[in-house]
Order: sequence, then structure tokens, then C-alpha cells
Amino acid sequence: MKITDSEILGASILIVDDQESNVSLLTQLLGDAGYTCVASTMNPQEVCALHRKNRYDLILLDLQMPDMDGFQVMEGLKTNDADSYLPVLVITAQPGHKLRALQAGARDFISKPFDLVEARTRIRNMLEVRLLYKKLENYSHDLEKEVQERTAELRESEARYRSLTELASDWYWEQDENMKFTKVSGPVLEMLGIRVDGLSGESAGAKVNNGWNEAERELLQARIAAREPFLDFVFTRVDPDGSQRIFQVSGEPMFSQSCRFIGYRGIGVELTGKH
Repeated sequence: MKITDSEILGASILIVDDQESNVSLLTQLLGDAGYTCVASTMNPQEVCALHRKNRYDLILLDLQMPDMDGFQVMEGLKTNDADSYLPVLVITAQPGHKLRALQAGARDFISKPFDLVEARTRIRNMLEVRLLYKKLENYSHDLEKEVQERTAELRESEARYRSLTELASDWYWEQDENMKFTKVSGPVLEMLGIRVDGLSGESAGAKVNNGWNEAERELLQARIAAREPFLDFVFTRVDPDGSQRIFQVSGEPMFSQSCRFIGYRGIGVELTGKH
């Protein structure tokens, strides 16, 4: 992530000083350096409203002003600034005020009388940090929004999947990592004779009555034990009256975001009488 010269020179800057000569000097310094978006005020009581409206990337703030000094201005900015980064570079002729200003929230300082090279360097460095901070903040917001949108899309896709599978099959099922049923739709109880108490029950193919083809059942259980998907797996069962019923199931393993196995889901149909 890099900040370009054009981004730095196009950053918005506010000069706050009650001395017109200082305002003029800083305005000229910034103009000569190529900055294109520079504003100023000699009234410190306007700063909070101006920043709330314009969201300056940098505020050059004199500390020694009548009626409202720079420390009071910073306290006011803290109450109306939406982000946690206070973009203030203080201007002071009092060495003892530097530490207090930094403790009050200022990011850096310029000493009076101005050293023009030092002033340009500090202004540019602070703008670069500020713009990087903003870009990272915007990136985080965009990433969070994208995650929310993708989550909504996945939920909608999951809902469509379930709806379509229910329409295209006789039953839909989900099981947890212990192969206990967590979701069942369709007449699976009547068709397979599987006992499900609420949303928990015996594993897929659990026998309530005899008649399952054990070789087919063992093959299916081996697929499940290996965490393999299976498509159109056919197995049979002989009912007590001697009639044979044929079923076809498809399933896939489910995994969490950390790749932990959490169960199976799938669909099934009865093929008996459909040939």
C-alpha cells in the first residue's frame, strides 16, 4: 500500500493561527511545495465546525491564541472527530508545550520561528502517515462490507440449493460428525424406516427392520467413513412382505472454515416402480 505524490499534494490542509503573517507564510510555503488544497482561519472557534464539514487530512494548529488556545481546540476536535486519528500538527514557540501537545493528541509539532525545510518535511511525513491510515481504514471497511455481502450470497445460495434439492428429490438430509441426523425433509421415515427423534436419530441407513442389503450398506458406510462424496448410489431393501424397494442417494461431506469435518448432506429418491 503506497501513497503517491499526487495524493499527498492533493491532501486537504487547514492552517489555524491568529497571526496573519504566520498564515501567509505557511500558505506560501505549502503553495511553493505544490499543495493544492489549502484553507486557513484566524478564528480557533471555527475549527471544529470546519473539520466536521471538510474532514481535513492535516490541521496546522497554533497553540498560543486568544479566547481559545490550541489545547482547547484539540479537546473540541476529539469530541466531533469520527475517526481515532487526530490529524493535528501543532505550531509552538514554547519548548515546554511540545510534550503537553503530544499528550493532548497532536501527532507532531513545528517550532517557531519556522525552519522551512523542517516544516515541509514534517508536513509531508505526517500527511503520508495520515493518508496511509485513511487508506487502511477504507480498505478495512470495504473488506468488511465484502465479507457481509459474500455471507449473504452464500446463505441465499444455500437456501436455493435446499429448495431445488427438495423439489428434485424425495428427501433431503443433513447429519453431524457423529452421523446423527440434524435436518430431514420429505417422507424419509416412511421410505427408509429410519427412526428420527426430533432432529437427532440413528445414522444413515440405520435399520429398524431387517431387509437391507448388507453389502451395499457396508459399501456406502465405507464411502462415508472415508469422507468421500457419492453420486446416485443405489441400494435395496426387502420389506417384510417380500417386495424389494430400490433407493438412490447422493451426498457430500461438509467441512467448517477451519477444514474440520462437520457431517454430511444429501438427497435421495425411491426408484421402486420408476423403471
